Amino acid sequence: MDKNLIIERANAYIIEEKDEKFAQEVRDLLIQDNLSELEDRFYQNLEFGTGGLRGIIGGGTNRMNTYVINRATQGLSNYFIKTFPDKAKSGSLKAVVAYDSRNYSDVFAEATACIFAANGFTTYLFSSLRPTPELSYAIRELGCDTGVVITASHNPPKYNGYKAYWNDGAQVTEPHDTGIIDEVTAVRTVKVMTKAEAVAAGKLRIIDSEIDDKYWSMVKGKLFRPQLIKQKAGEVKIVYTPLHGTGAMHVEKVLGDLGLKVITVPEQRAPDGAFPTVDFPNPEEAPALKMAVELGEKEHADVVMATDPDADRFGSAVPGPDGKFVLITGNQMGVLLTDYICLSLKETGKMPSNPAMIRSIVTTALGDRVALGYGVKTVECLTGFKWIASVMAEFEKSGANAYIFGFEESYGYNVETEVRDKDGVSAAAMCAEMTLFWRSKGKTLLDRLGEIWNTHGYFEERAISKGFPGASGGETMKKLMTRLRNDGLSSLGGRKVKLIRDVLSQEMYNPATPAKREKTDLPASNVLQFFLEDGSVVSARPSGTEPKIKFYISCPVSVGADGIPGAKKAAAALISAIESEIRQILDQA
Repeated sequence: MDKNLIIERANAYIIEEKDEKFAQEVRDLLIQDNLSELEDRFYQNLEFGTGGLRGIIGGGTNRMNTYVINRATQGLSNYFIKTFPDKAKSGSLKAVVAYDSRNYSDVFAEATACIFAANGFTTYLFSSLRPTPELSYAIRELGCDTGVVITASHNPPKYNGYKAYWNDGAQVTEPHDTGIIDEVTAVRTVKVMTKAEAVAAGKLRIIDSEIDDKYWSMVKGKLFRPQLIKQKAGEVKIVYTPLHGTGAMHVEKVLGDLGLKVITVPEQRAPDGAFPTVDFPNPEEAPALKMAVELGEKEHADVVMATDPDADRFGSAVPGPDGKFVLITGNQMGVLLTDYICLSLKETGKMPSNPAMIRSIVTTALGDRVALGYGVKTVECLTGFKWIASVMAEFEKSGANAYIFGFEESYGYNVETEVRDKDGVSAAAMCAEMTLFWRSKGKTLLDRLGEIWNTHGYFEERAISKGFPGASGGETMKKLMTRLRNDGLSSLGGRKVKLIRDVLSQEMYNPATPAKREKTDLPASNVLQFFLEDGSVVSARPSGTEPKIKFYISCPVSVGADGIPGAKKAAAALISAIESEIRQILDQA
């Protein structure tokens, strides 16, 4: 990029940026003539994508800061004002804002709330940090038109983000997503109001317990066996970590009210945007659970639980036969919860007519087999919980199916319709009850998982990703997906590809007869899936929130004479062969 243009953009940003720290960062870079860093910060505007914003905190148009937050909120406000003109005219538009423990989250949340207020919205702002699922709940409970949570979920400490929600409590989907993006791009002026002015005008209201109490009651009300919990809660010991995020207040409260013994990892209990004890505050990563697992082994706990910084993701580990803890994958926990929810609905006589479970297209199909065993239908959707929420809304509109559960492989679960996003708090409560239930039957969660594998087959999944950062990264990812789309793959791991699903073109076809194609009913998205002759599935998908491409591998193996150990060995060999070929593809990108 031309040096003069970069300097011009940097100087223009300094004038507009309201936060002196961010403005000074850019001044220092100009003084140092650090062109490479300036180019990275100004070669583009941080993109407001279909889920909102996510980026590195710092000064610049390609960073997370108050300048970018302000413009995003003005664009979001403009879209709702145009979409609901009568509400805008009467001054009845409403918004709610929450934030997590990340650096600057409280600053960005206040800026967001004040701009909503300046645009005439009655705006609710939580008095302190709250989890993402509570934000979704609050939108519905308060009858808001929109909501925003300031979080970068499980990303490293240098990141923060901004997630925008619709009036149903779900993240925005088409056509509103692109409409909002257009409005954000078109912003030229931003309406401003201080916090004191917004409060004095009655446009900003601080909330906390009036939503907390209702949310906690809702979560506890979704459990199936309150009597069992009351009788035997003292028999289960739980070690929990919020990974320096928002979860402790809620998980400790809900599980404590149930009488369950919760030991929270002391070094990770306090909210801290630096996340000092972990490299990545992600319950999907084994190192993030290291301290919790060590405490779990010391305390002889029955289960270890973890939530990510905004408490929408839930991770777990349970002791194996030797007492050492075994991590439960997102797919495995989703299968265990599918099984437990279906079984409980059936045993308590609460199974609705035409029940359905929803999962993303890159999530294990083992859940489908388990659900089918209980007479429950499975519906696929695109990756991202907003799509699970979208299908949930379709169920309600058509009455064709009754929603009972939704999950995705990336440690996201939803057991309630009152929240339209993944919910680590309710997942923790349901996992605790499930652990207690199987314990009352003389079984561990691993025992039950083994029974599921013996009945429905063993599934092993693996995710592979490669980052493509910087100005050229996006173009490299596009070229890689184009090459895969044009050239296709005829085999992987020594197995023939029998079907290709191109979600972007909304077509399915056999690579042996590519001219003969069928339409899919999924919304268009940049995803390619390769279905192998043995039932394995390989999916390629650029991340929607990070500059990287992800490949998902799922391999099913029948449990034969060699039992589960033999099935695991066969699945591991096949996955390794497939991974080797994918690594070669990535190396050539």
